[in-house]
Amino acid sequence: MIEFKNVSKSYKKGVKAVDDLSFTVNDGEIFGFLGPNGAGKSTTIRMLTGILNIDEGQILLDGKDIAKEPIEAKKTFGYVADDPDQFLALKGIEYLRFMADVYDVKDSGNKIRELTKRFGIDDVLDGRIESYSHGMRQKIIICGCLMHDPKNWILDEPMTGLDPRSSYDLKQMMSDHAAAGNCVFFSTHILDVAEKICDRVGIINKGKLLFVGTLEQMRETFREDVSLEQLFLEITENAA
Repeated sequence: MIEFKNVSKSYKKGVKAVDDLSFTVNDGEIFGFLGPNGAGKSTTIRMLTGILNIDEGQILLDGKDIAKEPIEAKKTFGYVADDPDQFLALKGIEYLRFMADVYDVKDSGNKIRELTKRFGIDDVLDGRIESYSHGMRQKIIICGCLMHDPKNWILDEPMTGLDPRSSYDLKQMMSDHAAAGNCVFFSTHILDVAEKICDRVGIINKGKLLFVGTLEQMRETFREDVSLEQLFLEITENAA
């Protein structure tokens, strides 16, 4: 479970990038975090993962405060950033072994084989990550995120650069993970994906949370018989 309690973050001149954010992502669900560019999604995720400090409020992961218990909180999640250009000088196999060591993964060899075969990159692990395509870099980062079987998945635009097969596999893995009683929190610009796989969504714009709930609840609140894309545009544009 992931809990945001009155979370705020300001940058220059006191402008709030995130303004009094409160919501819960429950175990057993896929939660889509939606918003236009500059809405505060990445800032929210960076606070959630401990990359940015929180100015006000509290974020809990399975009851552990990311600010007060950072090591214990970070053990509960796997994180895929929106930029896969990380650890470029390492070979793919070196990166995955590093991630396995960080999280003290037992039998890491089998785990590496399982994940890289599923994403179709088991034959490039001896190459340096800097030589990979954007899609292949995304895949290796996802494999690293899943190495320790984290209960909570935090995925920032995870479909970017993935081929159709890998995108399908990841969506299936997200569904299976949630069905097993775990938590999936992901941001996306692909609204069709969110509409198909999310149990609930949250919409943020200019740092403020505009809506949290199911698609059905959104339609009941705003408009019936329209797509998530149409609802999203109406909600964010009306709040602008």
